[in-house]
Amino acid sequence: MLFAARYNKIKLRAKMAIDIRKLKTDSESSIKEAMRVIDKNGLGLVLVTDKRKKFCGLATDGDVRRAVLAGCGWKTRIKDVMQKNPVVVRAGTDKEEILKLMSSKIRHIPILDENNKIINLASYAHFFHIPVTEPEIEGKELEYVTDCIATGWVSSGGKYVKLFEDNFSEFCQTKYSIAVSNGTAALHLALAVLGVGKGDEVIVPTLSFIATANAVSYTGAKPVFVDVQKDTWNIDPEKIKDAITSRTKAIIPVHLYGHPADMDPILSLAKKHKLYVIEDAAEAHGAEYKGKKVGSFPDVGCFSFFGNKIITTGEGGMITTNNPDIAQKAIILRDHGMSREKKYWHPYIGFNYRLTNIQAAIGVAQLEKIASLIKRKRENARLYSCLLKGVKGIVLPVEKKWAKSVYWMYSILVEDSYGISRDLLMRKLSERGIDTRPVFYPIHIMPPYADNKKFPIAEEISRKGISLPSAVSLKEDEIRRIAAAIKEIGRGRGKRC
Repeated sequence: MLFAARYNKIKLRAKMAIDIRKLKTDSESSIKEAMRVIDKNGLGLVLVTDKRKKFCGLATDGDVRRAVLAGCGWKTRIKDVMQKNPVVVRAGTDKEEILKLMSSKIRHIPILDENNKIINLASYAHFFHIPVTEPEIEGKELEYVTDCIATGWVSSGGKYVKLFEDNFSEFCQTKYSIAVSNGTAALHLALAVLGVGKGDEVIVPTLSFIATANAVSYTGAKPVFVDVQKDTWNIDPEKIKDAITSRTKAIIPVHLYGHPADMDPILSLAKKHKLYVIEDAAEAHGAEYKGKKVGSFPDVGCFSFFGNKIITTGEGGMITTNNPDIAQKAIILRDHGMSREKKYWHPYIGFNYRLTNIQAAIGVAQLEKIASLIKRKRENARLYSCLLKGVKGIVLPVEKKWAKSVYWMYSILVEDSYGISRDLLMRKLSERGIDTRPVFYPIHIMPPYADNKKFPIAEEISRKGISLPSAVSLKEDEIRRIAAAIKEIGRGRGKRC
């Protein structure tokens, strides 16, 4: 059933992405008219039909160009220069059979019905598109959401918010979890609870999603950027030492792309200088540092449940802590700063950062299968590493001996020795229907935070880094296809697995 659902999604994407009407021309039309069709559809080809609307051939922009160079005029009929016997398939042909017919020269295959009429086009870039990530909604999500609607508990009241919090505490091995509206809200709320404000400084890694720094700015404090480690891409504890001043109030280590930061030296520095530590674990649900789950270290952990995270509630976030005072104040500030004993009495200026019962219901269902999701993430990462090991110019992600990475994204570096740039590799993969993402830009080069400081390691990683498709729904054959494409494009040899 899972495969069938995924296959249906692939077919749906194809239908949404390709309008067959924009690909067709009559066999009596001129090559000039055919080129207009090619220019408009952006796929570099035209499908040719006869008077009975039946498929009779295919022409690419290359076919037209070669015909013109051979002396054909623009009024030459397209049927005289088209490919009369291109590769085609019948409706209902299995996806894998179609894929076997594809090659570096054959990127598009017409799909015909029993009357030889065109009903679709199997295009590598559309029909076989592999997204960077997508949520897996395959458990009891619908059942729990239906319960919310049936009982009328659709806002922030209802049983699922508390259940989600309790279950997440058990998962993270913390005493308290406070559900909030998103991961950025979790960071902001944590900072507010700890009293971070105007005149304070908070140390953050420059290589992170911008929300890490923005949450600091929301409080009126200043984010102070430091460089990252070359192997883990996480905040460098040695660089933190040099950034601490009399104004420093907190450190935010980010467990980037699912690999935990080196927490012991960070906690040691925080203790020495009496600083708070707020873990940005938005991308690292279930990751471990020396056998301990991220989000369980002093003082606060912050998680995101955005649609691309390991588990999702659509939008949503969570604060984790073992400190009862932090937990209680977070609960109050989350709900407009309203007293828990006196309704509509507000001793604090608070926020509307509550999670809805519907979102929490999805979270409860997602959390029920998180162990399986993490296992599949790690299995996919192992296969990637096996297939890409030894490819010249490709640097694979590390997993330190003290760490358990959850590989939220499987991210690699593309060195000069690979032969082409990171950006060109991304474009070539896109042509093969493989979606990718660049690694985050360093925050210190963004317009709101730009200054003249240099952080060479973060800048190098950002310039060379690429995140490959990392959805838990990835199939082995898809990972092999991605790895094969990287090897083919770079002409690099990898290991057979």
